[in-house]
Amino acid sequence: MKAGRAVLQLGILAVLSAALAAQAPTVAPRIWNDAALVDWATPVATLNVRPAHYSSAEYYSVPGENLRTYPVYPPDREPPGYWEELQKKKPEPLVDVSKIRSTADWIAAGERAFREVDNFWSRTDDPALIAQARDPKTFDGVFTLPDGTAFGPRWVVTPEGVKLSSPACSACHFTVRTDGSVAFAGPRGPRPPGGGPLIPRGLGVIAAGAPLAMQRFYVGDPVPRAAWRTWTVPWAVDERIESLRDVDVGALQGLAAGDPGVFNRPHGSPYYATKVPDLQILRYSRYLDATGTHRLRGPEDAARYAAFITGADPMDFGPHRILTDAQRRVRFRYADEVLYAIGMYLMSLEPPKNPNTGAAALISSGEQVFRREGCVNCHVPPNYTSGRLTLAQGWEPPANHPNRDDVASVSVGTDPGLALKTRKGTGFYKIPSLRGVWYRPRLLHDASVTSLEEMFDPARTSPEYAPNGWNPPGVTKRAVPGHTFGLSLNAGDRDALLAFLRSL
Repeated sequence: MKAGRAVLQLGILAVLSAALAAQAPTVAPRIWNDAALVDWATPVATLNVRPAHYSSAEYYSVPGENLRTYPVYPPDREPPGYWEELQKKKPEPLVDVSKIRSTADWIAAGERAFREVDNFWSRTDDPALIAQARDPKTFDGVFTLPDGTAFGPRWVVTPEGVKLSSPACSACHFTVRTDGSVAFAGPRGPRPPGGGPLIPRGLGVIAAGAPLAMQRFYVGDPVPRAAWRTWTVPWAVDERIESLRDVDVGALQGLAAGDPGVFNRPHGSPYYATKVPDLQILRYSRYLDATGTHRLRGPEDAARYAAFITGADPMDFGPHRILTDAQRRVRFRYADEVLYAIGMYLMSLEPPKNPNTGAAALISSGEQVFRREGCVNCHVPPNYTSGRLTLAQGWEPPANHPNRDDVASVSVGTDPGLALKTRKGTGFYKIPSLRGVWYRPRLLHDASVTSLEEMFDPARTSPEYAPNGWNPPGVTKRAVPGHTFGLSLNAGDRDALLAFLRSL
């Protein structure tokens, strides 16, 4: 009987797999779709208007780019003839649609594109930077991957020749394992001790968010003015940001995130952190970003968001216009097949296999605590999220809010700054999935805490607390407010709850 059932199950899986393969398009759908954009973005809370988007006509007015990139080796360790062969190469597609026949093909193409696609705004043919990347001294003591390649920079063969660039997706979304290998799309946390710096000396200038990329996107702006334009909020003025317009470059150094799990992204703020998200749990969400800035209805929305954050963003918010005329136009876009492949890959991901399989009795007790304490109301099994949005403390959405069907009318009391005082300020925080919480090095939307023990430590709500995770510039002690669920548990119940959470 069991054998027959197993055969039946295998037959069903084969039929489903064939059906999925048949459904996969062999040509990427049109990513920048006016109809899909209408209700994609969540309104800004204090303005009650959606951020503007370029029209599809504007977006497709420039050709899409689909260029293969190549690893950078320390010159004294690269294969014989590697550099010379690069000079002879012609541009090749990163995603070759002629070879795609199935869903699995799209996912495989997307995995490669996620790892290898470069950041256009960082791309350079500056002879001095090329020479630096060809100098063995640049790589002395620098971290290298097990295959001998450098982690950060990439070579790009363009119609104009070989250029130096940096990764786009994989520059932020990676984890360095203890064996020195790199896992992509997961959360970014502290690296294992040793291994040298990640970025080769002097080549940090081409990284995402570095001066070269900033000045190319914010054309005409000196770096401080570009930084101001990245974070200014005209309807919720922060004088700390406004003071950046005309400062010296050196004044920006103190605003660096200072935590590997945090990135000072456009529309955010160095004072209200944006955690680098774990993309391995993306499929369990209905929204993108910690504040639910955009709907996630499938791989097309993931692809659309990749286009948005890499330049297809006019930065208009109702009457407020952030960019100059020269900056506010589509100047680059990735080809639809590149973005769609990345979207398909991301929506296929699952958290790594959980090694925490022991202590079954303790885990079972922890599940009872989880249900008794009401955690299950937001973190609904089996995905351990309802996918809904919770309210930022102090905000009440209008009755006719377009996302009202996804809103849980409760606030967990976490810091409301990101959700109300930045251009990411929707007034909401999305309910994250707890699947894979056992391996995440940073918790809460701003990466303030670094472990489940810290999350459930009542001491974190004290103004004298020193968080182990991210802190705003110049701050070492502060309360980590909100999400008080579980803070009053006795030691036994807390241990059981943590064991259960680590089993998810």
